[in-house]
Amino acid sequence: MRISNKKIKIAWYGKHFGEEPPLVGSNDQGAGTIFFSGCNLHCVFCQNFQISQEDMGKEYNIEEVANIMLGLQAQGAVNIDLVTPTIWWRLLKEAIIIAKNKGLKIPIAWNSNGYEMANITEKMRELVDIYLPDFKYGDDDIAKKYSGIPKYSEVALRAIKNMISAVGLLKVEDGIAKSGVIIRHMILPNNLENTFLALEKIASINKNVHLSLMSQYCPVYNANNFSELNRPINKEELEKAEAKRFELGLDNGWTQELESGEIFLPDFTKTNPF
Repeated sequence: MRISNKKIKIAWYGKHFGEEPPLVGSNDQGAGTIFFSGCNLHCVFCQNFQISQEDMGKEYNIEEVANIMLGLQAQGAVNIDLVTPTIWWRLLKEAIIIAKNKGLKIPIAWNSNGYEMANITEKMRELVDIYLPDFKYGDDDIAKKYSGIPKYSEVALRAIKNMISAVGLLKVEDGIAKSGVIIRHMILPNNLENTFLALEKIASINKNVHLSLMSQYCPVYNANNFSELNRPINKEELEKAEAKRFELGLDNGWTQELESGEIFLPDFTKTNPF
């Protein structure tokens, strides 16, 4: 992934309604979502593979990115939802500061894969209000197999602890998230032990954290190269995962229903803004 000097690559931005309820509000509010190109993981089942792995997008300078944020606020978005921002964090820090100095008031949400450098949260302190980390893997061997990275759970757990330390648990006012952490975990088919281990590790951090347990997995990108991943999850897998979360005391948050487990993503090939 080539990162140009003082340019940030964006695949899509706009009002988005596919996030958890307190992140999208009601009626036509929505999250002010910006999908960034590139990713520091290489997940074989990536649902955003056109932008994360195939480098689709357009470059914007820092001032333009700040103006995109302000434009989304003007459209009534309830937050600025930065999706896969990690590799761009240094430039995004500058863009957020510019936007805030020009009148950005709504919360900044950092929507990442959880595999963050230890110092990012500290560098973004006072700038990011909401963290939405994935916790994809409890099993590091599975992480290496499917995402090509080492020590996933160790790195992600440390990052999530730092996030909770920085912004606390989720705070919602009038149905809208204002600050705090939501941890996401997507169930993979034929990998319940990974899910159980992931939930145990989340519970070890803080049982009061809000958890979004996701059923929307579908075999896209290179998932068909792995026979165990080449189907959606089933009702039994979802029910066992949900039972485990409650057994562990992870009562706050949401479980995505299987029948509504569609992927709420923009069509990057047709609706990009440039």
